[in-house]
Amino acid sequence: MSEMIINTVKIVRPVVLQQVQGIPEERFDVQPAGFNNTIRWNVGHMIYWMQEYSALSFGFPSTIPDSYAALFNSGTKPSDWTMAPPSKEEMIDLLTAQLSRLSELTPEMLSQKLSTPYAMGPFLFHTAGELFNFALIHEAIHLGTISSQLKVLSH
Repeated sequence: MSEMIINTVKIVRPVVLQQVQGIPEERFDVQPAGFNNTIRWNVGHMIYWMQEYSALSFGFPSTIPDSYAALFNSGTKPSDWTMAPPSKEEMIDLLTAQLSRLSELTPEMLSQKLSTPYAMGPFLFHTAGELFNFALIHEAIHLGTISSQLKVLSH
């Protein structure tokens, strides 16, 4: 099972990178009707939460700016921002750096028990692999949101 999670990392994040690289930056801050956030927010949210899940799962120290919490944590939205968000280029660099770090995961790392089970709503994660598998699902959900936003913006 751990090998499958590692292989999924090596598939999902490159798909995210390819998608994000192909989006014109002028579309990053348009909030389509029916959506709570923008493409820039969704990309930043993926970066922020991948960092958080990596820290919780593997103890990885943060490599993202502190401002990402204020900009991209759950419950935030661009209309509340009081600081300039990161550029598309900065976010692509962070997505790429995270992929490089995540490519070093081993099955042993994923099988490690969390020091304290991580509760999220009705869900309880006991191992690094369980929590990290959720991180990949979370990333795919936001990739789908970005794809939907792009479709709306194209019409």
